[in-house]
Formats: sequence, C-alpha cells, structure tokens
Amino acid sequence: MPDQIEKPRTPVPETGVADLGLFGKPLFEDPSARALARVGVVDVGSNSVRMVVFDGAARSPAYFYNEKIMCALGAGMAETGHLSPQGRVRALSAMRRFKKLADSMGLSELTVVATAAVRDASDGRNFCDEVQRETGLRIWVIDGEEEARLSAQGVLLGWPGAYGLVCDIGGSSMELAEISGGRVGRRVTSQLGPLKLRDIKGGAKARKAHIREVMDQLEETMGKQRDRLFLVGGSWRAIARIDMMRRNYPLQVLHEYRMTPRAVSATVKFIKSTDPEELRALAGVSSSRMSLVPFAAEVLSRLVKTFRPKDIAISSYGIREGMLYEQMPQRLRDRDPLIEACRFAEAKDARMPGFGKTLHTFIQPLYKSAPAPRKRLVKAACFLHDVSWRAHPDYRAEVCFDNATRANLGGLKHAERIFLGLALLHRYSNKRENARFDDLYEMVDEKTRADAEVLGKAMRFGAMLWMNSEEDHGELRWFSKKKLLQLVLTPDMLPLFGEVAEARFKSLAASLGAESDVKVVKRKAKI
Repeated sequence: MPDQIEKPRTPVPETGVADLGLFGKPLFEDPSARALARVGVVDVGSNSVRMVVFDGAARSPAYFYNEKIMCALGAGMAETGHLSPQGRVRALSAMRRFKKLADSMGLSELTVVATAAVRDASDGRNFCDEVQRETGLRIWVIDGEEEARLSAQGVLLGWPGAYGLVCDIGGSSMELAEISGGRVGRRVTSQLGPLKLRDIKGGAKARKAHIREVMDQLEETMGKQRDRLFLVGGSWRAIARIDMMRRNYPLQVLHEYRMTPRAVSATVKFIKSTDPEELRALAGVSSSRMSLVPFAAEVLSRLVKTFRPKDIAISSYGIREGMLYEQMPQRLRDRDPLIEACRFAEAKDARMPGFGKTLHTFIQPLYKSAPAPRKRLVKAACFLHDVSWRAHPDYRAEVCFDNATRANLGGLKHAERIFLGLALLHRYSNKRENARFDDLYEMVDEKTRADAEVLGKAMRFGAMLWMNSEEDHGELRWFSKKKLLQLVLTPDMLPLFGEVAEARFKSLAASLGAESDVKVVKRKAKI
C-alpha cells in the first residue's frame, strides 16, 4: 500500500490544490520532476493493451505516444477459465512492438501492469512468463483493489481537489473507489465487465438480475455515495460519445464532459432502440468497442440508480495516469495541473518566456475582486497569450481558440475552456465573429463572453508595451465605481505608447464601458 498522502497546503477554492505563490518556481525545472519528463507505461487489460508515453511538465503531462491494440484477452474466460488464445497471440505481438518502441525512444524503463483477465485466468502466470522471455518486460499483476486505487489516482491527476466515487470499467471487471481531499478511500472490485456479462447464460433477464445483485453488494461495501461520479474506461467514453451525438453537443472533448442521471437514462434507451452499426458510425465508436457498449450501458443504468450521484463526469485519466501519479513527489501533486501545463507551454513556445508573469502583474488591477476560479483562468491565459505566435496572422485568433478548447489540459471544465479560448482569441482579434465557432460560443452566457473579451483585450494591449520585469513600466489603474481606466507611464515608457497601443487601450476601456485616461509620472525611486 502507498505511503499516507499528506494533506495539501493552503488549497485554492474550487481546485483544492496548493497555491504555493502565484508564480512559484516551475517544478518541471526541478531535477526530481525532470526525471519524470518521459515515462512509459503499459496497461494489459481484458479488452485492450495500451502503451502510453508521458512527456512534458510531469504534473500535467502531454501524451508523447499513445497506442492501443484491441486484443480481447478476456473473451470467453467465463467458459474456458483461460485467456483467449487469439488474444494471447495479439497481446504478445503488441508487447514485442511496445518494447521495440520503448528502446527506440530511449526510455530507461517501461512499467507494465495487468488487470482482471490476467489475474483471473488459469494461464495468466504462464502468459506473463512468456512475455518476459520474449521481451524482457516484467508484468506486474495487480489485484482489483489496487486497480481501483490507481484509477482513482488517475482522476486525482486531473482533479486534485476531486471528491466522489470513481468507477473504472474494463473488459472483465469494474472497480469503485471513493476520493476526497486528495486521498483514495474505500475501494472494491466486481465482475461487472462487459466481456463477463456477455457470457452470462439466460439472456437479458438473467443479466439484469445479476447486475442488480452485484450492485447491491457494492453499495453495502461503499455506503452512500451522493457526490460526483467519475467514469473511467473505454466503454464509458464510448457511451459519452453517444450521449454527445444524441444531444448534438458542440465540444467533442471527453475529459470533464458532464452528464446528468436523466441524460444517462435517455442515452441508455437510445442505445437499446438504435441499430448498433448505425450508432457506431454516427458516434465514431470502433466495432470492437461497440460490441460491448450495450452491456456497459446496462451496468451504468443500474450504477446510477443505485448510487444516485448529483452529477456524472467523464475522466480520460485512469490507471495509466494513476501509475504516473504514483511516482510524483507530494510537492508536485500539490500543484495545479492547468497552471503547470500552461507554464510549460510558455517556456516551450512563447517568444519571451517569463513575460506571462509580467503581463499578469500589469492586468491584475482589473481582477482584484474576482473570485479565485476566475483569477486562476486569468493566470492561465497570461501564460498562453503568446504560444501560438507562429501561426499565420490571419488565422492566429482561430488557432488560439482551437488550442484552448481542444488541448489536453487537466482541471478545466468545458465552460472554462470556452472562456479561455475566447480570451486568447481576443488577444489577437477585436471581433469574434466566426460561424464555425458560433455553437461553441453559445456554451457560455453573454456576460462570460464579455468578460473573456475584456481579458483578451487587456492582454492584447499589455503585450504592446513589451515590458521588462526588471524595469519601471506601465501601470493600469481601474476605478470600477467611476468607470475609469487609467494608464500610468514613466517618460521612458511613453515612446511605446504609439498609435496602435493607444487604439488598443481605448478598445479595452470601451469593452469595460469606461472612460480612458493616460497619466505620465516621473521614474519611480529605487529602494
């Protein structure tokens, strides 16, 4: 079992992560974090075998490489008791390939875990030995509770302050774990994987009775769980895609996608009443995955009825991300994944790495009374304000919006993605008319759109001054009651306030519904 996790220090409201100062030292520059810069893991599941290589800032890693092969190792196990012979051949071939890829990438180690199918099969140990002989890779076979813990840690990687019930469904099993305050609590495993359910004799009636009986037992173990339900696993993601398609949802990002219990009920009925092949084509689900969706839908329906969560969130992070989280020092876990990812993007792609901090200081007077979640997005936007500068000027605003709304960013609700995207769009453009994005704009209300425009125009103007953090520079003063936006400049800074900068300053004031004023003062005395 893992060491006891320390309680995070001074958590930020809504995120539950330690603030550690607005702009503390980036942890990806720390040697212990750099050691996590590229980490390879393989998950040998009952349905698929997947290799993921994480790369980047460690706290909010990018996916350097991600490959999945549908092997169905657990197919037919209910009758035979051993792994699918065809699945073994495919899985061994996949492991040979993954080992070769890991060597080519220069990975010092490839961590491999196997879950329900391998641990339950009579020939599971024999398969692990064969893989080690053929590839040199050791497979760690984990039990159901450990699988539940790692999946829950994967959720914590993306939501440090998450609380609720994590449900991870694989091919042969389904795990539950409760999370709260950065800790994993009670956890339990079950045989409710779709491959197992497909083999139950007696048809839909027998399957329904079995699911209900097992779910009642799970409720006895886990107790009342009325908070958020986090869904982890390919079958849940496939159902979420179908729900998106049914609702005509405009943002095709699965991570942080929300469903209500009522929506789940409607989607389960939709799955039952629609031809599977038609559904597969419309939702973009693979044939192998689609064959399991009806069984997973039956489980999800009973899961929601049993635990009655207040809302349901899809997590793209699971056991593989949990394995990465396992290796992180606590001070790295305490960091905000969104801010760390944005900070890393600035260091890698901005023209002037570090200017985001100066820009944030400059526009901060506009956000003194803003709530913590908004201040967090302002900070993220300042880091990202210039990372798309290489895009063609005619498309820069569009690229910014696309990047923010579709990028692999943890700890970011869909509405927050739209706000961040709009702010970055307005960093490069006064107007946001773009028919391609109209349905996405409608995901947030008019006030949010207006607030994003103010932030974007503030960054657009601040970037014109090209300030050096070591020098005296311009200062914004915002008098909200007077509706007055004042710019204070030293004589040395005045030449930077040219015609274009002046126009952008007035545009910012107009977006605030305020008058603008420029004041020139003498150089501040150095202490």
